[in-house]
Amino acid sequence: METPSTPDSNREERINKLKRAFAYNLFYKQGITARNASLNDLYLSVAQTLRDRMQHLFVNSVEALNERESKIVCYLSAEFLEGPHLHNNLVNLGLYDDFLQAAEETGLNLRELIEHEEEPGLGNGGLGRLAACYLDSLATQQIPAIGYGIRYEYGIFDQEIVDGWQKEISDRWLHPGNPWEIKKPDLSCDVWFGGYTETYVTDEGYRRVRWVPARAITGIPYDTPIPGYKVNNINLLRLWSAEAHSSFDFEDFNRGDYYGAVEDKIQAETITKVLYPNDEQFMGKRLRLEQQYFFVSCSLQNMLNIHLQLNDNLDNLFDDFAVQLNDTHPAVAVPELMRLLVDVHYYDWDHAWEITCKTLNYTNHTLLPEALEKWQIDLFGSLLPRHLEIILEINHRFLESVRQKYPGDEERVARMSLIDESGPRYVRMANLSCVGAKNINGVAAIHTELLRKHTLADWNTMFPGKIRNVTNGVTPRRWIAVSNPRLTKLITEAIGETWLTDLDELRHLEKLAEDPAFIEAWDKVKFDNKQEFAELIRKHQNVIVDPHAMFDVQVKRIHEYKRQHLNVLHIVTLYNRIKADPTLDITPRLFVFGGKAAPGYFMAKRIIKLITSVGEVVNNDPDMKDRLNVFFIPNYNVKIGHTVYPMTDLSEQISLAGKEASGTGNMKFSMNGALTIGTLDGANVEIREEVGAENFFLFGLTVEEVMETQRAGYTPREYYHNNEALKEAIDLIGSGHFSNGDQALFRPITDSLLNDDQYMLLADYQSYIDCQEQVDRSYRDRHNWTRLSILNSARMGKFSSDRSIRDYCKKIWEVEPFPVDLKWQRLPEGGVYFRYRS
Repeated sequence: METPSTPDSNREERINKLKRAFAYNLFYKQGITARNASLNDLYLSVAQTLRDRMQHLFVNSVEALNERESKIVCYLSAEFLEGPHLHNNLVNLGLYDDFLQAAEETGLNLRELIEHEEEPGLGNGGLGRLAACYLDSLATQQIPAIGYGIRYEYGIFDQEIVDGWQKEISDRWLHPGNPWEIKKPDLSCDVWFGGYTETYVTDEGYRRVRWVPARAITGIPYDTPIPGYKVNNINLLRLWSAEAHSSFDFEDFNRGDYYGAVEDKIQAETITKVLYPNDEQFMGKRLRLEQQYFFVSCSLQNMLNIHLQLNDNLDNLFDDFAVQLNDTHPAVAVPELMRLLVDVHYYDWDHAWEITCKTLNYTNHTLLPEALEKWQIDLFGSLLPRHLEIILEINHRFLESVRQKYPGDEERVARMSLIDESGPRYVRMANLSCVGAKNINGVAAIHTELLRKHTLADWNTMFPGKIRNVTNGVTPRRWIAVSNPRLTKLITEAIGETWLTDLDELRHLEKLAEDPAFIEAWDKVKFDNKQEFAELIRKHQNVIVDPHAMFDVQVKRIHEYKRQHLNVLHIVTLYNRIKADPTLDITPRLFVFGGKAAPGYFMAKRIIKLITSVGEVVNNDPDMKDRLNVFFIPNYNVKIGHTVYPMTDLSEQISLAGKEASGTGNMKFSMNGALTIGTLDGANVEIREEVGAENFFLFGLTVEEVMETQRAGYTPREYYHNNEALKEAIDLIGSGHFSNGDQALFRPITDSLLNDDQYMLLADYQSYIDCQEQVDRSYRDRHNWTRLSILNSARMGKFSSDRSIRDYCKKIWEVEPFPVDLKWQRLPEGGVYFRYRS
């Protein structure tokens, strides 16, 4: 995106146009004057002003694609955790300073408006946040793309902490209004469920299958533009909302059946009502499968319609579209694309299968067997009878090829089958994705290696080279420029601004890591960020924290494999040491936790209660004053992440080696200058390689040691009995010391650790404690700690999502950048100039 060399380049004129646009949108779109406007009215008027400017670029991008064909990436994900749009879009469009001045001259507080924005909670965590980073980088790298997902009416729940327990509150993110989306009812799609299939013979004598559904609903797309950073390309996030074919039945109403009159509407809209229901109950599982099929079917239908606008047939679909399945949630795309090709567009099976396998690609995000999605075959067949037939046919043909290649190896056949027949029959969605995808990729080097050797070993043997690695990345625009403006300013003044699109440029900071003046400036940025966070804690929790203390942070989804309770064992160990010797000299620390537990995950919710209970005791013990504080951030989300990553000194990445696929929080922390304590798990391995082993606090068993220990027979009680400090920590938790004498409250946690310890906390405990002592010593040398902080940021270039997208383009999608060329043209609404196509 270039600065205009026309009269509109005059800053004063641009500012005046923005001020007029604020007033125009407030009066004509919000229907209110400034005197009576609420904060939300003012936010909407400013956001609409920005969206109007984005819309010109978006329409132009579409027109350019229509005029000159390019391959389009279609990113199918059940989650897109975009975060607030206003600040990020202002940064990407290079309009932040203009909007800031226009707001100030209008009497508005732009920061207050940015803080007011409701966050779209359309994801549970890392999966959705990764998808959002990739949309940002696709646009910035000028790769045409559409992100397809679900427009959940209620996103991930808002979390309140009541008496130390998580309480879930519905997330009404749409209630204040969403100025970024545009409803496109003319692009609606019909989606079918249930019913039965029947065979018929066409007039030409071909035998075909017809699906006769029990019910049909309509998918309505809502489009949100996604701008790249200072480029003319704008991509699209298209989210589908479910509606009934007919919202009101007058016959039922006239008979007095008022519920029946709107029953179809209620049932249809349930599908996109809420993000991922608790799937422990049968209806929860059913609704989740309905959600997955609904958005996949809408997305594929839409994709085929786009293709057929410019082509006579679907023969070369894979030349125009590369479809990425973000984990197994969109795996039903395999049979759905086959259904559309065979049943709707009348392709023969072999040709349809060739198109399908050249179009789809699959990203695996987990090594945990229990997280590999599968569906009971009866449930699947009752909802999607035609798709079950197609899956069984795919499986029959595929297993024949397995038997031909590995004759007599029926164990391999059983492992690779799309149907799990070891007990109750299930459809294996990971296997379905593997057989229908052109490429499979892991998301970190160690994760991909473990996929090849263990989780997907059979597939790697049969299809060598099909499993590739694309290490995850995060966008530096949101996770440095937006979230850490102080650091952004310091870096840009030191090395220029090109690092925001070429993160390898941060390497120029290495030479400044020896410059005392730069070290002092870097340390001040960190201190100011910490002071800002400390003030937030004081306001909201009435906890006084010294910003000179080490800020030790673990924010992520609460799960046993993330091992937040290992962190707690360290806190309790320090607590015991101080109680035993109140004069003990330790580095003061603020331990910060944040994250949500799945509503039905008993143990995760109990871990939150353990953290808050330990915090209550520690924070109120006079012996801990100015030494230890524990703080749990309620309702951790993207917006809160903007504050957390910049203020962190120590990043806790402590999952058991071999359990985390990649992680992306580890990258955000390091980019913002935090040092990492972690295991050789996920992307930690590559982060350590990049920043240097001497700049990473490593502890714990390796993947090989974990496997060997488990094979030998892991007995957690041996560690408990042989380690006095560990025994004291667990015993203190079990004694009721942190639970007002209630010895039963945390027994499920202590019993799990002593009798099972699936994630081997006790095996890693002493290594973790020793490593934390090294951290303590290192932090005391503030000059050297800050030097290491600079080096961590300087060496994080690999972990930009821009690099990830370039890797996908080269290894997976075979897509080239598509820069949008524009020319000057005067447009309506205040006569704003934009560069427009010839």
